[in-house]
Formats: sequence, structure tokens, C-alpha cells
Amino acid sequence: MHILLIEDETHLRVLAAEGLRRRGFVVDSAGSLASARDCLGVVHLDAAIVDRRLPDGEGLSLLPDLALRGVPSLVATAYGDIEDRIAGLDAGADDYIVKPYDLDEVAARLRALLRRPGQRVPPVLTHGLLRLDPAGRQAWLGDVRLDLGRREFALLQLLMESAPNVAVRDMVQDRLYTLDEAVSPNAVEAIVSRLRRRLAAGGCGIESRRGIGWRLVLGTRA
Repeated sequence: MHILLIEDETHLRVLAAEGLRRRGFVVDSAGSLASARDCLGVVHLDAAIVDRRLPDGEGLSLLPDLALRGVPSLVATAYGDIEDRIAGLDAGADDYIVKPYDLDEVAARLRALLRRPGQRVPPVLTHGLLRLDPAGRQAWLGDVRLDLGRREFALLQLLMESAPNVAVRDMVQDRLYTLDEAVSPNAVEAIVSRLRRRLAAGGCGIESRRGIGWRLVLGTRA
């Protein structure tokens, strides 16, 4: 899951981003409304964590932009009064959490946002003999548990979410890498190749659509 963390306190932003990455998220971060809007224009996001008190304005003002792009929002703020929470939800927030927060709870709330009607991630994904548990970060091919790296797991999740359709190349790259990471032309191909080898023994393949992307198939085509 690729998320945008919008938080003006540098120390908290760095700690939260690193903690969420350890929990399997791809995290871009922004410290202001302006930088957050820049990110929205260039990357596909699954969800956003939005701080209310930002140096260039009220974080809630970003919610219409997120909603327009279909990006669910978790508003995180030091404002703890019930009136403030109501104001955030009425402004369009999908969920609300008060700082200081526990990162395990934040991760669970983000996963829950994508299980709501209109979103796309059920608690456990299945495709043929493949099963994937996003919360537990485990995947199986039949009865065999797959030992996957972070990016291989993220790629498999995206392919399963997209199946039987193609996961387009740009979306795959957005899911696997942050804006700050340098991506070589062959980097995604290498991850696809590693995952393809892991799935081949179970009769599941990854079909390449040149110039478009990849999709899961239940045969052994490559």
C-alpha cells in the first residue's frame, strides 16, 4: 500500500514514516499543503494520513483533492475535542486519530479504510491457489508459505488486487517505490522475474504485456 504522510513536525514525520515502512507500507511524506499537493499530482496513492495543523494552512482543506482522486484519508491531529473530530469527519475525513498515536493502530486503520465499500482490499486476497493476508504480511501458494521480500509481496498484492486485469506499469512502480527512490529501467522487471520464479512451481504465472504491465494467470505462461 502506497500512502502519503502529511505531518509538519519533522521528527514525528521521520519516525512515523520509518515505522510504517517497517510495517510494509510504501511511504512518501510531506510537511506542508504545498508539498502534499505536489505529491498528489505525480504518484498513485492508496491512502493519506493528514495532519490538521500545517505551516501553510488547515490540513482539512486537502480532503476535497484527496476525495476527487479516490484516496481515502485518515486525519491525525493533536486536537482531541469531540467538536474537532466531528469537524474533521464532516469535512470529508474517512477516519480520525488523535496524536500521539500508536503505529500499529494507524496501520490497522489504513487497512480498514481499504476494506470499506467502494475500496478494493478484502481482509484476505485469493486467486486460484494463491492466498495473501495484507495485515499479517503472509502469502501462500496452496499449502506452501511464500518467503517474499517487501517489494515482491507488494507486487503480488497489487497483481492479486488487479486480477484478472492487467496491473499497469506506472501503477506497479508507484506501489513499489517512493518519489525519492531512484528506479532503474530494469528494477521492476527484476522484481517481476523473482516473483515469477517463486510462483512457477505452483502453476501460477505472470504474463507480461509489453509496454503496458503484467497480470496473474493460472497457467504457466510468462
